[in-house]
Amino acid sequence: MKGNKIITLLKFYICLLTLLFCTIASANEALPSKNIAWQFDGIFGSVDRKAAQRGFQVYKEVCSACHGLHNLYYRNLKDIGFSDAEIKEIAKNYTLQDGPNDLGEMFERSALPSDFFVSPFPNEQAARVANNGAYPPDLSLIVKARPNGANHLYSILTGYTTPPEHFKLSSGLNYNPYFPNGQIAMPPPLTDGQVTYMDGTKSSVEQMATDVTVFLQWAAEPEMENRKSMGLKVMIFLVIFTIFFYISKNRIWQNRK
Repeated sequence: MKGNKIITLLKFYICLLTLLFCTIASANEALPSKNIAWQFDGIFGSVDRKAAQRGFQVYKEVCSACHGLHNLYYRNLKDIGFSDAEIKEIAKNYTLQDGPNDLGEMFERSALPSDFFVSPFPNEQAARVANNGAYPPDLSLIVKARPNGANHLYSILTGYTTPPEHFKLSSGLNYNPYFPNGQIAMPPPLTDGQVTYMDGTKSSVEQMATDVTVFLQWAAEPEMENRKSMGLKVMIFLVIFTIFFYISKNRIWQNRK
């Protein structure tokens, strides 16, 4: 009889622990990312250069205050339609440390098109101090680093909202249901009309999120169009030669049993 009570208690505690773990796991889950039809998706996908240029403007005026693009050179902007003169003008607005010079001293100079994008902070510690201990991730590969990267990024940028009733939001964090635990250190980065687009496009939050996502997708895979083009050519080549060798095989062996 005593053994039955012990077994019953064990089952009760197992059910209780299972329920607790399921509740914790459910609380940690984020909403599935929004599913957006991107021009760069699929075998024939390509970069929308107008959107990428607008996305660079959003990055420069909003995101670059905290996030770097360490793997990208200024000269790479030519791939999305910027001219050499425009790239020189963009680069010279940033200052970096160089050297040593002939006297063995470090010095500051304006960036050149051949330089990497200048980081907003000199080091990680400075970045954490400026962001309440949080370290803003580099955005060079952010689209490839996250599952369902482009949709995930777009969802985060457009997902800020008021937390539901009874949701306990930690101090210094912001509610975003598309982020694990629903809490993110980054405050809402985009607001309607925040950027004045050069081409006159209306800068809604959704438009800016779309454009900067296109830009960061290109930044993560600047070779994407060439890769897809080469892959398509290789597949066409293989299909043609498969047909050619099949016909040749039939002709060679047609008189043999």
